[in-house]
Amino acid sequence: MTTAGLVRHPFPLPPEPGTATEVAPGILWMRLPLPMALDHVNVYALDDGPGWTILDTGLDSRKSRAVWESLLAGPLAGRPVTRVVVTHHHPDHIGLAGWFRDGGAELVTTRTAWLLARMLVLDVQPLPTPQQIAFWRDAGLDAASLAARQTERPFNFADCVAPLALGFTRIADGGQITMGGRIWDVRCGDGHAPEHATLWSRDDGLVLGGDQLLPGISANIGVYPTEPGADPLAEWIASCHRFLPLAQPDHLVLPGHELPYTGLPFRLDQMIAEHEAALDRLRARLATPQRATDCFAALFRRPIGAAEHGLALVETVAHLNHLLHRAEVVRTRSADGAWLWRSADADGPPSPVGTA
Repeated sequence: MTTAGLVRHPFPLPPEPGTATEVAPGILWMRLPLPMALDHVNVYALDDGPGWTILDTGLDSRKSRAVWESLLAGPLAGRPVTRVVVTHHHPDHIGLAGWFRDGGAELVTTRTAWLLARMLVLDVQPLPTPQQIAFWRDAGLDAASLAARQTERPFNFADCVAPLALGFTRIADGGQITMGGRIWDVRCGDGHAPEHATLWSRDDGLVLGGDQLLPGISANIGVYPTEPGADPLAEWIASCHRFLPLAQPDHLVLPGHELPYTGLPFRLDQMIAEHEAALDRLRARLATPQRATDCFAALFRRPIGAAEHGLALVETVAHLNHLLHRAEVVRTRSADGAWLWRSADADGPPSPVGTA
């Protein structure tokens, strides 16, 4: 089976910058630019009569604000944004939520998304913390790369996320929200971002999927220095299984990136299968001891450049942690302090999770 056969795109062309496409009565699809290989994020406006609810916002940048000013004056017809609903805490989704809130909009999101975004936007570091450096050393960065990073200003959330004032309205799994003339059930997933909200219309088979339900690319599943022992891949796969009984082939999914699509049950099965296949390739690689950085080729099957290295690293650690939590691998320290991972079958019984 192929994606082309079972995942279909009823809107094959994205809206041009500053324009909108109506994907259902009262729902507009728009795009904001991103300065990376994934060069866009989808945002949506839902007609609430006197004003608009928007879903996700793009990064906080002069370019994004200019596009929004054009959208507000054009497709949104000068009517106010009264509410901003954010699917998850990542900068390309929550970046301008504070800007809209300063203009009078209500901010609606999950508690975890708001807490994480609020914490991160206040945590500005001029240089990497010792915990970040230790994380990179554990993953196998070479000495020259580690030395260079220690003197470089790291990415800070506040670089592209507007300040978030106190106060938000919570949505939670199992709840509901009314917007765009529809009642939406809130169903949360995990793995890509904790307590990521997806919204399922009770009225007409629409699903606002954020990054939890993308049609073609794989959402990044990463482990970070904030929780180096986490197993987000288990959470991601469990979320896909949890969504499967709810998914219908004719659901129109409005995702955070790429094109709206139908064929959600197939896509959920496919996402599970893709990670299981990646784990199989990783198991084969770990017949001999490997650093995390040695495992890129097995997981991604393509060259990883400098621009992709950070996301590749955190995703590789996520897959290794998953096997560690399943007691399928063991790890020991190399002479330079990096973790060396290998199959438990190759070296007797595994050590408990979190030990050498």
